[in-house]
Amino acid sequence: MYLLRNTLRPYAWGSTTAIAELFGREPSGQPEAELWIGAHSGAPSSLVPPVDGSETLDELIAADPGRMLGADTAARFGPELPFLAKILAAGSPLSLQVHPTAAQARAGYAAEEEAGIDRGARERNYKDEHHKPEMIFALTPFEALCGFRDPAEAADLFRTVTAAVTASGRPVPELLEWIVAELSSGRPAPERLRTVFSTLISDGEPVRPTVEAAAAAAADATDTGFDRELATLVELNGYYPGDPGVLISLLLNRASLQPGDAVYLPAGNVHAYLNGLGVEVMASSDNVLRGGLTPKHVDIPELLKTVDFRPLGIPYLTADEAGPGQQVFRPPFEEFALQRLELAQGPACSPGDTLPDEMPVLQNGPAVVIAVRGTVVLVSPAGSLVLEAGQSAFLPAADAPVTARLASDSAQHDDGALAFAVTVGTAPDGEPDAPRLDLGASGA
Repeated sequence: MYLLRNTLRPYAWGSTTAIAELFGREPSGQPEAELWIGAHSGAPSSLVPPVDGSETLDELIAADPGRMLGADTAARFGPELPFLAKILAAGSPLSLQVHPTAAQARAGYAAEEEAGIDRGARERNYKDEHHKPEMIFALTPFEALCGFRDPAEAADLFRTVTAAVTASGRPVPELLEWIVAELSSGRPAPERLRTVFSTLISDGEPVRPTVEAAAAAAADATDTGFDRELATLVELNGYYPGDPGVLISLLLNRASLQPGDAVYLPAGNVHAYLNGLGVEVMASSDNVLRGGLTPKHVDIPELLKTVDFRPLGIPYLTADEAGPGQQVFRPPFEEFALQRLELAQGPACSPGDTLPDEMPVLQNGPAVVIAVRGTVVLVSPAGSLVLEAGQSAFLPAADAPVTARLASDSAQHDDGALAFAVTVGTAPDGEPDAPRLDLGASGA
């Protein structure tokens, strides 16, 4: 097992306090957006201390993929860790974005490499050749937009905006009336959503007056039945005045997650995190196609090739109870599964509480573990490793089985300890990657 030092990305949308408060340290005073835990080339975790000439996790894995990943994982994904974990803290909205399929990522990456576009260039879409399905587990109340709502419901929402504009005494923009008519037409739902989305995102500057009129009217509207959606519209326009993504937000599901809730986001799902703190897990990729609410590069033709316009509900992900204090979240992606491990002992347990002071880390090949509260001791046949809150570790496949134990100092506190572990998901046929451990099954 290997102690890791992780890169904290200071993106402008990051919270200045959330990650520091989670780990019980002083804030840096700068935005702290994402803590990357993994082996992605963009910010691989460092080894503490370096091991046999390897200073980073990707170097360690490359030196001995069989031991680090296990034969089955290496055969399925090659000599690379297939997942990336993050602690994500959104203090303000992220960009409206979508992730490509595996085939699109391979083709896009190859085309940009052939064209000689520098991988660090602003106009570069594909930083690697992998897809990026992901999930988010909420540690605090977490707000997000994800996936298209039914166009009939979206039409009602735009009618509400139109009525608010009328009530404000402003002239109703023709674009709003056209959107309502298009969303209410009898054409197939994906066609209606594609037409409206494509028009808004492609027209750019001419959309601005409609966005501004809608936001101004929504700020004064009350008791509409869509107050939360209209408040989001006003908030987004405050960050990105006149941006077409402000109106596009009304086409999307508005999700409010409570701590312990999780959603998963497959390829093609248009989404934007608005605010909150969570554990984010994804296939090991940094491929993002942005569609608005950002000063960064937006490639509209490439985006439109990627978006899935089928309406769907909020893709909640439910957990299996692997045992007391241990939940397993398994989205329909083969690269990863997430475990929540809560440990307590003696006075740490509330009346009737049966949380244990140790439990196995379910390990399907390699895994990473991050402690977010208290002190956790990882024990394997190769030795033991202590993780304080904010620390993380890589668990090679060869070190299984690993047990997570509550440290004696944490046992004396009422809140015990909490950690998260990420390991490889199931193979396409539904069989576990390694037969020794069954991660269970979960629905969505």
